[in-house]
Amino acid sequence: MTDRERFLNVMSYKPVDRCVYGAWTNAWPETVERWKKEGYNPSREPIFPADEFLWRGSWFYPNPPFERRVVKDEGNTVLFVNEEGILMRERKDNPMSSMPQFVRFPVETPDEFRRFYAERMRPDLAARIGPDHAAQLAALRLRKGFFVIGSDRWGGLFGGLRAMVGVERLCMLFHDDPMFVEEMMDAVADFIIAVLGRILEHTDLDCYAFWEDMAFKTGPLVSPAMFRRLALPRYRRVVEFVKSRGVPFVALDSDGDITSLIPIWMDAGIDILYPFEVQCGMDVVQFRHRFGRDLRMWGGIDKRALARDPSAIDAELQRVRPLVKDGGYIPVLDHGVPPDISFANYCHYAKHLRDIL
Repeated sequence: MTDRERFLNVMSYKPVDRCVYGAWTNAWPETVERWKKEGYNPSREPIFPADEFLWRGSWFYPNPPFERRVVKDEGNTVLFVNEEGILMRERKDNPMSSMPQFVRFPVETPDEFRRFYAERMRPDLAARIGPDHAAQLAALRLRKGFFVIGSDRWGGLFGGLRAMVGVERLCMLFHDDPMFVEEMMDAVADFIIAVLGRILEHTDLDCYAFWEDMAFKTGPLVSPAMFRRLALPRYRRVVEFVKSRGVPFVALDSDGDITSLIPIWMDAGIDILYPFEVQCGMDVVQFRHRFGRDLRMWGGIDKRALARDPSAIDAELQRVRPLVKDGGYIPVLDHGVPPDISFANYCHYAKHLRDIL
């Protein structure tokens, strides 16, 4: 089977020669540095040879991007405006592995939002992908791997809004000005449909993925009832459009405890959720029992087990093994690989995961 055929069959509960090899979680920079000291040579074959997985997540960002501009050098930190127009403070050491401080966002009023969308969220593929976008996209029809477009950070009905106004202000707007929230959601849905519509004129697609990240360790950042009322119609509009254009699966990415949000997303027609953070109580085995085969899942392997010992790793893999056999599931770690995981432990994980696949 090709990697694409295997992916589509696993997600459709059809027979496969093996499960998908999907080592998609990235190691932190500090993790890679630790592994190099422990014998890892990045120039050799990858530790876990993953199936061919084409992911495009940058085509939905503001365009033209903002000019990256340093506002103040503060010694150990730097205050700057990033390409998304967000004023943020970041550590100079290990900026990729620490959380920045978000100081100010590009949108504060409805008028600023309308101007922002008119100027920077146009569905112009020549600007977003390149002047040869038609040829680039047409070439993807010849792929052997599976192709997923994720509207990373700017293509969610919570995530796309928080990128403009910030988490705290967005949560308050759900209560204080729901009409403004609905206006922004409509614009995001229209934008996703416009961009994907133009892309699908030139190629086909195996999965589209929303990005939300709208929950913390013990629950969602907004009331599920309020989110259902405001977001569900917009989700349905996007999902119905995507599937009407022949895309078989729609996925959604949100960290945290998303238990109370899952029914909303399933009612919208979303097929796949990920990454199922175990430390937040996200148990993929229990969710299969609770929601059945209509819920496909990626992730759900507890990264903390890899920081312990081989027996803990083996037990964690055995925990998810029934889902591998059942289908509709791709076993990967529930987030990035932190530096408390040794190279030896990761190699043990990679070998034994291949065994159960």
